[in-house]
Order: sequence, then structure tokens, then C-alpha cells
Amino acid sequence: MSANTFHKLRDEIENGIVTGEFAPGERLDELQLATRFGVSRTPIREALMQLSAIGLIETRPRRGAVVVDPAPDRIYEMFEVMAELEGMAGALAARRHTEEDRLALLSAHEKCEAAEASEDTDRYYYDNELFHSAIYAASHSTFLEEQCMVLHKRLRPYRRLQLRVRNRMKVSLREHGDIVAAIVSGDADAARALLRGHVAVQGDRFGDLIANLGRREIRKPSLST
Repeated sequence: MSANTFHKLRDEIENGIVTGEFAPGERLDELQLATRFGVSRTPIREALMQLSAIGLIETRPRRGAVVVDPAPDRIYEMFEVMAELEGMAGALAARRHTEEDRLALLSAHEKCEAAEASEDTDRYYYDNELFHSAIYAASHSTFLEEQCMVLHKRLRPYRRLQLRVRNRMKVSLREHGDIVAAIVSGDADAARALLRGHVAVQGDRFGDLIANLGRREIRKPSLST
């Protein structure tokens, strides 16, 4: 199985979890999943291990892989931290980026533009991953890049779900344009502020995300001022 095919398989299972097709507490049977997707149990097992690593499932004695019920407060806290990390990465990228970094960032942004123009949310999602990775790399801080990637992976399914919110892809692309302009012009303060705002899930945007998770009557966490 190619890496691309495996990633699509993992993403299918991941998407089933965050959209509620696989309900919280449901056991994910390797054999049933292998039959459903027409693959052997080996890639299914590997996919479940990766989803366990980002907290979407957990392994329980005598039950195997079980879908975790995501706590809204926990998701919110992770987005808060991610916003700060990305803001820091953006500020450093504005100060430290090389010509190679600039070209990589512009290329990633152009791919996002093409995906948005074709209204292809799946393509935009993957190109958006490249965009943020380009910013991490341009920070020239290996430790920060590693930390960003770890938390980015944990939030991946929820960030993907956000793109289903009406007009979010269009808004995201517009924010990307402002971020690129700040970084390539060397404006560290603006890059930090723009990336924090781009990532943070606040107010109605947090409500939209939780609504898309299929939850009802969940109190939003209070937002710090």
C-alpha cells in the first residue's frame, strides 16, 4: 500500500470519528474495518495506532480500540496553545526567513488559492497543512517546529472539520494572504497577531466547531480577555 493510499485510509477513519459515524465509546473492530475498506488488517492496525497517538481512540482491556468522547474544554485548550505556538512561529519566520523559505510559503499559498477557487475542501485541507508547515520551517527553530507539528497533528481532525463551516475556506485563504504579507515584509508583530487570530477558536467559531461535532447544549468555555 502506498503512503498516499494509507493516508486516505487513515483520514477516512478519522473523518468517521469526528463526524460521529463512529460514535464515542464504539469499538472499532479491525476485521470489520478491513472488510469495509477492502484492505488487510495491517494498515488498519497502523491507522488505529496513529489515531490513538492523537487522542481520537484508546485501547481498552478486552475491548480493543474504542472511540474517545472528546471534551470541549480540552479541544478549546489545545487550540489556545496552538494559537500561541503558531504566533511565535510566525514572528520568528518574519525575522528569520530565507529566500528559499519565502518561495516555499508563496508556493503553498498559491496551492491553497487554487483549491479554494475549485471549492475543493479536501484539497484545501492538505495544501493548508503545507502552508502551516512552511511557516514552522521558516522559523528556523527546530524545537518550536517539532512542538507545532505534535499539536498540529492532534488538532488535525478538528481543523479539518472547521473547513465545513460555511465560508470558512474563503475566510481562511484571506487570512493566509495577510499572514504571507506580514512574514515576507518582516513584520514580526503583525505575523504573530495574525496567526494567533487565524488559529484561535473563539466565540461563534468555537460554537460552530462543536455544532459540527454533533453535540447539543454544550456550554462554551469562558474566553480570557
